Amino acid sequence: MRSEWLSPGWTGVRACQTTLGFNLGWRQGDVRANQAELTACLGATPVFLSQVHGTQVVRLQPSLPAEPPPEADAAVCTEPGLAVAILVADCLPVLFKAPGGVAGAHAGWRGLAAGVLENTVQALCEAAACEPREIETWLGASIGPQAFEVGAEVVQAFGREAVPRDQPAFIYQPNVASEPRWRADLYALARERLAAAGVRAVSGGGHCTLTESSRFYSFRGELLGRPAGRMAACIRLLA
Repeated sequence: MRSEWLSPGWTGVRACQTTLGFNLGWRQGDVRANQAELTACLGATPVFLSQVHGTQVVRLQPSLPAEPPPEADAAVCTEPGLAVAILVADCLPVLFKAPGGVAGAHAGWRGLAAGVLENTVQALCEAAACEPREIETWLGASIGPQAFEVGAEVVQAFGREAVPRDQPAFIYQPNVASEPRWRADLYALARERLAAAGVRAVSGGGHCTLTESSRFYSFRGELLGRPAGRMAACIRLLA
């Protein structure tokens, strides 16, 4: 693994999130070489998904075709020869480790609100024959609460009232002329959802892909002229 990549530091698996300068999002330039290096680092074939900000979870198996990539926003795997690969550039990647299985989820606000993490926990428990309390989770790098400004529709998607005040995981932003705005904390929302699903061990988080411009790709940063690209959060089970 490259020293600048993030990692949960777990045993029994190989897991990481790549960083700026190692683009995996576009099939041009050095992406194919980066995919080959990632495969070598993981010691397994990374399986990428066609992510649509939904809640579908796919189980990775050797028989699953690589092309076209499966349309899903999360994957579980019990095969040591395959690795779950989640592409991100502001959305939150979440990695899961269980006895006998691993998983990864792409959790932007839409997926979080709709239940992608709960679906991933359920699918991993079924695939690995485990309980939610046996699962360890790790939150990779996403846009942070200091930078993620949202409107009423996001607040309401999480069952909060869109009233001009601070709420759990949403800090109200006064003095906005057009309409009420809040700063959303994806990390807090993910922890809330994972706890409700019975997951006790949650680590990671604390980064901001938008403000840490020297370290991460950011979709919103692209609009400000920063380099375009995508990072991958990956995990594989060791034999």
